[in-house]
Amino acid sequence: MTPTDLAEPFRVLVVCTGNICRSPAVERLLAAGLGAAYRGRDVGGLAPAIEVGSAGTGALVGYPMTDEMAEMVAAQGVEPRGFEARQLVPALVQQADLVLALTRRHRSTIVEMVPSAVRRTFTLRELARLVADVDPATLPGANATTADRVRTLVPVAASRRGLMAHRPVDDDVVDPYRGDAALYRKSFDQLLPAVETIVAAVRR
Repeated sequence: MTPTDLAEPFRVLVVCTGNICRSPAVERLLAAGLGAAYRGRDVGGLAPAIEVGSAGTGALVGYPMTDEMAEMVAAQGVEPRGFEARQLVPALVQQADLVLALTRRHRSTIVEMVPSAVRRTFTLRELARLVADVDPATLPGANATTADRVRTLVPVAASRRGLMAHRPVDDDVVDPYRGDAALYRKSFDQLLPAVETIVAAVRR
């Protein structure tokens, strides 16, 4: 076993309310985009460089991803099965290197729970906005791992807070739970571009 095998992975935690719609979708889509592990995913026995997980502030513990959201995740060629919701607890935030909330309210709850996490906690769409035009030269070069680039991206994004004019509501992803197909589509169409922007920022 090499030192790389023993290295701690870069941990991403995605947070919404019930942990059955928005955050599991982001967990699976982001993990796929970054080539990361998630709970239940076999990475061939190797220690993953990046782990993506999720939790809910009022989780429906043990429930799977909703069928509506799972269908849209699967349509992107990403596996939605094998997911079980879990409750957000301080230890999950403390262990995470990057925390992605689905709304500003979730972000506030996370920071109230673990104040030291403030500079590594963003809403999903906020992080996408902050990194959309980051100069690739500010990140590690072509020989760096994706984990190295994501790790560097976090303080870069934090340093850009307050520098861009935006509507606060644009940092939120609408909750589709118990909504109709149109609401699920609206939610997915808000979260998917944000995931793609973050992935592109570290893959470009």
